[in-house]
Amino acid sequence: MTSGYGCGCSAFPDQYAHAASARYDVPITMHNLGQGGLTSGQLLSRLSDSESAESQLVSSADIDLITIGANDFADQHEAITQGACLGAGVKVCTEDELRQLSSNVADIIATIRQRRQGLPTAILITGYWNVFEDGDVARASFPKAGLRASKDLTAVVNLAIQSAASAAGIDYVDLSGPFTRQTPSSDVTTLLAPDGDHPNAAGHALIARTLLSEGLPGLA
Repeated sequence: MTSGYGCGCSAFPDQYAHAASARYDVPITMHNLGQGGLTSGQLLSRLSDSESAESQLVSSADIDLITIGANDFADQHEAITQGACLGAGVKVCTEDELRQLSSNVADIIATIRQRRQGLPTAILITGYWNVFEDGDVARASFPKAGLRASKDLTAVVNLAIQSAASAAGIDYVDLSGPFTRQTPSSDVTTLLAPDGDHPNAAGHALIARTLLSEGLPGLA
């Protein structure tokens, strides 16, 4: 999502950087290290490697935008979207992934702070509107039980991210609310690329605006 796959546009980190530069009247240099398929464990590993681009850039970054976690559940895609896991069963099916995501998010934040060595830093970590496909694509591909299970999984994933962020004193940025409020009948199709998974240009613009509205906690 962060890399801008499928949108044919400037991804939301670019849009955020331009908007923040204008709002705060300061030059902002943006480095987008988002990669398709990246998991929270892989991000943590890269941040922990002092020689990696991620680690070196984070050391000098005043603002960090983090969107991570959806790819952690790729192995459960079929079980969830076909309705094999329902209600409380969603947590049972993804118990190991949820536990690991919570731990990874906490460690990602701690590693960023370690790299910053006490320097003021704004860390904004987002959730998701859906960890899997949504809108018209999802309705055409999955049974109703699968659609419900996907929403249920998204809710518990967002809660895991939010809880880890809150425990570390970091602002959690909700995307589920803005996406559903922006569209008629909470149908997010108009904010999604043709794959039904990644945001389109309108979706990226909405994410950038949502991040900007959070201000710069920990920095300004």
